[in-house]
Amino acid sequence: MHKAFREALEDSPVIAAIKDDSGLARCLEADSRVVFILYGDICTIADIVEKVKGAGKIALVHIDLIGGLASKEIAVDFIKKYTRADGIISTKPAMLRRAGELELFAVLRLFIIDSMALENLQKQVRAARADVIEVLPALMPKVIRKICGLSQRPVIAGGLVSEKEDVMALLKAGVISVSSTDQNIWFL
Repeated sequence: MHKAFREALEDSPVIAAIKDDSGLARCLEADSRVVFILYGDICTIADIVEKVKGAGKIALVHIDLIGGLASKEIAVDFIKKYTRADGIISTKPAMLRRAGELELFAVLRLFIIDSMALENLQKQVRAARADVIEVLPALMPKVIRKICGLSQRPVIAGGLVSEKEDVMALLKAGVISVSSTDQNIWFL
């Protein structure tokens, strides 16, 4: 993993995950050095990224959620060429491999919904070659601890985090950071 990215994650126990313009405005005031951009389309994403970058933050675009982009590797090329994003988030290993080829940070988002998903985790991580994995939902400290023990990559936990106690339990379980769209969590 890129040293600067790892340091930013270690310095940001809470990652601001933004899903609309009001979240964008508020995240610029938060201490988090890393911002997950979970909204936008091909007409707006460059401007959203520019605002995040203008505040001196690392911008990662959840490429699967950007309107108008196909689920093909060329979408990663688009993000690289037309925005100043530092990296992408995706559930698709091919997209993350392409991000690595383009020297963008790569976050593999995994939904652990049952034991089969947990068993397939290692295979997905190897296929994606991501810098970091993000596990959702976050509110499973026992499972998160197990994933942190298995993973050779740093783990971010996200989804349904709404209280300080959640953040503390997840950090204790071994995650490097916690992502949340809950703006109150950004200012702990």
